[in-house]
Amino acid sequence: MTAWDKEVDVLVVGADAGGMTAAITAHIEGCTVLLAEKTDRIGGSTAISGGAVWAPLNSQSAKAGHPDSFEKAWTYMRNTVGDAAPEAMQRAFLASSAAAVDFLEKNTEVQLAARTYSPDYYPDREGAAMGGRSLDPRMFDGRLLGAHFRELRDPLPEFMVLGGMMITMTDANHLLAVTRSFTSWKEGMKLVLRFFGDRLRGYHRGTRLVLGNALAARLFKTVLDRRIDYWLDAPLKKLLVESGRVAGAVIERDGKPMRVRAKRGVVVATGGFPWSADLRARLYPQPTGPWSMSPRDNAGEGIEMARAAGATLGKDFFAPAFWAPVSILERPDGTQLRYPHLVWDRAKPGLMAVNAAGQRFVNESTSYHEFVLGMYRSHQQVPTLPAFLVCDSDFMERWGLGLALPGGRPREHLVRAGYLFRADSLDALAASLGIDAGGLKASAQRFNHFAETGVDSEFGKGSTAYNRYLGDAAHQPNACLGPLRKGPFYAVKVYAGDIGTACGIRCNENAQALDTDDRPIPGLYAAGNDMQSVMGGQYPAPGITLGPALTFGWIAGRHAAQHATQPQAALEIA
Repeated sequence: MTAWDKEVDVLVVGADAGGMTAAITAHIEGCTVLLAEKTDRIGGSTAISGGAVWAPLNSQSAKAGHPDSFEKAWTYMRNTVGDAAPEAMQRAFLASSAAAVDFLEKNTEVQLAARTYSPDYYPDREGAAMGGRSLDPRMFDGRLLGAHFRELRDPLPEFMVLGGMMITMTDANHLLAVTRSFTSWKEGMKLVLRFFGDRLRGYHRGTRLVLGNALAARLFKTVLDRRIDYWLDAPLKKLLVESGRVAGAVIERDGKPMRVRAKRGVVVATGGFPWSADLRARLYPQPTGPWSMSPRDNAGEGIEMARAAGATLGKDFFAPAFWAPVSILERPDGTQLRYPHLVWDRAKPGLMAVNAAGQRFVNESTSYHEFVLGMYRSHQQVPTLPAFLVCDSDFMERWGLGLALPGGRPREHLVRAGYLFRADSLDALAASLGIDAGGLKASAQRFNHFAETGVDSEFGKGSTAYNRYLGDAAHQPNACLGPLRKGPFYAVKVYAGDIGTACGIRCNENAQALDTDDRPIPGLYAAGNDMQSVMGGQYPAPGITLGPALTFGWIAGRHAAQHATQPQAALEIA
């Protein structure tokens, strides 16, 4: 018989949204649970994300002004995801996402608010909604975590200002308007005073948590309140299999291997493989590079060990990852700071994206995922990796560009570092970027004409509700189109980055991993980005990673709680 160091009903590997949801659900269902996290922080990629949760048919949709139906949501999924993911998994997600959200809001600290206006990313396709389907985590007071606040993963620097104050897009707009609006001044002062009060009290950053950090914190607070056992700095080393069942795992703790028996199942939720050089080389389109926004610890161990236990990778997906254009600052110490150009600058009036020929290649206001798809399509004909985001001085002072902040803030250090390019003319800018000057000037001339007419006849910037949602509503005649006329001109290089992987372990509707014959492997579950995405590498709307993560984490926790395994001799699977 195997000598176990610890026995629980359910072992969850990975403490992101999917993993914590699975652990909490199993615990509520009466199971003993161990949550094992590879790093020294809780939250995974959830904690550094925007935090949106796509959950069609949720109970708040109608109250948000957007009554929904299964038929409408299903039509939209078929018109966006299509056959890139198994139909049964898509149906399982739509059938369960609202129930998962209701369960979390009833039994945990999770609180979400439906967006009253937030178009799906392809609003012109049948079944799309203009709001209600995507929810945001409500603000959370990090002080409620007590001393455990330091165990929560910090958000990305670009989601913070003043060296540690988290902000949303609404907060950012208030801060930019503090000298023009009394309401914005009041809101801005509240934020700043709260932040400096936190720092005076000894917190290493602000405790007003928003976005994905708030969602991770709310789940973590529930883990703490329910006294669920969790281990940090505890990577998965081996899966243990007995008679075709996953019986447990070897988890390293304090440098020692701990054999943990999981009587009802193991849930792998280690964050996918964006930092696995081997899997990236095999599954990503080329060229690719170390451009992911995901935590570097998300290196695919959970996926590889599940495969060694007989699980299989997804297939017939549209894309292996969820893309985002990323600019990169090389620091003096050799480290890199990556900035994801998600929703702030690309859609604003006056920004143009070009390739090495100086030519536009995409609707700059499209979703971050679609933008990178456009980069890869263009690269087949003209070098487009990297691509270049270009703006003039008026745009820079109003909106900023990547890490270069607006409002006259210091940016000379970014120019010296080679992150931000600046020149008095488009000719000089093209020379510094190494791109075709004639093409750039011709593109700018056409772009300026579109700004005057309000119609982008080349790529349709500002032509959809989603485009305009992220533009400047006060700018006419098109919220997303503005000229490039006033020097100096600026640019940053962007690469084909990602915010996580879409290819993962194939699962059934119960979140059980499947073998080569499509049979569920007893005792083995996957959630989050370790699971093959039900979106198949398509990106229909904001929150399509966290929505399924919560949903299938909930499903996995419930199913594992109801299915015990029988103790037998264990076989180690590396």
